[in-house]
Amino acid sequence: MSLRRRYWLMKSEPDAFSIDDLQRVGTEPWNGVRNYQARNFMRDQMQVGDGVLFYHSNCVVPGIVGTATVASRAYPDATQFDPKSDYYDPKATREEPRWFLVDVAFERKLRRTIALDEIKQHADALGEEFALIRRGNRLSVFPVSATQWKHLLALE
Repeated sequence: MSLRRRYWLMKSEPDAFSIDDLQRVGTEPWNGVRNYQARNFMRDQMQVGDGVLFYHSNCVVPGIVGTATVASRAYPDATQFDPKSDYYDPKATREEPRWFLVDVAFERKLRRTIALDEIKQHADALGEEFALIRRGNRLSVFPVSATQWKHLLALE
């Protein structure tokens, strides 16, 4: 287990769950992730205390709107077992769950949205490995380096 704090970017559609929702509830399970690579990041690499850039996607101005903290170790996403859930997975069992999540705790809202268009203008500083601006990337959860974290929050 690494004692070094890691950083992540986690996307949510604000119509489904926004930074305001997280501020209101305080801590929330990050459920519904159905991409294996994103699941593996949560299951295998996220640690309590890691930093999260909260990103609003699929909206008028997509961008980073706040920060949060990973508040739990990974555990099975209960929505995979619920036939009434949009995230139900008939192949998942309680004995062999397929999907995992972490709880995320609100830290703060940014003074303004750091818009995707602005982030793209900093592509050189962020590096070509920065998944948000890499062509074809659709991951909803991915790692951010400490340098990228600092650079992005300095844009606020």
